[in-house]
Amino acid sequence: NQLPCAWGTVKAMVALSKVPVGERTAVMQEAINTGVSFLFSRDPAAADYPMGYAAKPNQSWFKFGYPIGYVTDVLQTLEVLTALGFAHDLRLQNGIDLLLSKQDQQGRWQMEYTYNGKTWVNIEEKGKPSKWVTLRALRVLKQTTPLFF
Repeated sequence: NQLPCAWGTVKAMVALSKVPVGERTAVMQEAINTGVSFLFSRDPAAADYPMGYAAKPNQSWFKFGYPIGYVTDVLQTLEVLTALGFAHDLRLQNGIDLLLSKQDQQGRWQMEYTYNGKTWVNIEEKGKPSKWVTLRALRVLKQTTPLFF
């Protein structure tokens, strides 16, 4: 199909977010603007981007994990949008609410998606609290809600 790929968009935005603002070319900035516009064309928490092959979003969007490979999740979308300067954009609120809804009583997040068994080493255990997912989540929250930290 000729539809844009949301997973690919997030990955491209991750790469472009690493380029310091002062070193971005006009083409890079145009790509960022296009990518951000696409990511905000839907509610990032719903992840119901055009797919063409399914009626609803891939459930991987809603399972937080580490490392992040070829799939992505709502948390990575939040990470990249905050890295690109949209930490206080109200369109992130549903994503932040989703993020907070997954936090346990001890302030941690579980490993919900894993590549264990597909990589040379296993990283943490699926279904258990994850220091890596928790780190990712706290970094987003630190950017979006600085008064908490």
